[in-house]
Amino acid sequence: VQLLESGGGLVQPGGSLRLSCAASGNIFNIHGMGWYRQAPGKQRELVATITSGGSTSYADSVKGRFTISRDNAKNSVYLQMNSLKPEDTAVYSCNVDGLSNQFRPFNSWGQGTQVTVSS
Repeated sequence: VQLLESGGGLVQPGGSLRLSCAASGNIFNIHGMGWYRQAPGKQRELVATITSGGSTSYADSVKGRFTISRDNAKNSVYLQMNSLKPEDTAVYSCNVDGLSNQFRPFNSWGQGTQVTVSS
């Protein structure tokens, strides 16, 4: 299963970005989808997750500013990021788990996209 991310870039504090992640390949269905981030010198942290039923969860640091969503028909997950802060600067990666067409579980990671918040 391959994940293709897009939407990162440079934005000023207070600005917005929308990240996208599309899964393709040997997929029967997708269960959980999520976004993680890793800032320089720090461990990777969970940003947001969404279940197949649409239930969401967020890190406290992004609640009220970020929104995760998914399009099951497109095997895609999105992260709308508003009111961005310099501390949001990191490499953002998507993660997807599900079943292959052979009904084997998979867990895949995207290559990561850089988000830089700076004036």
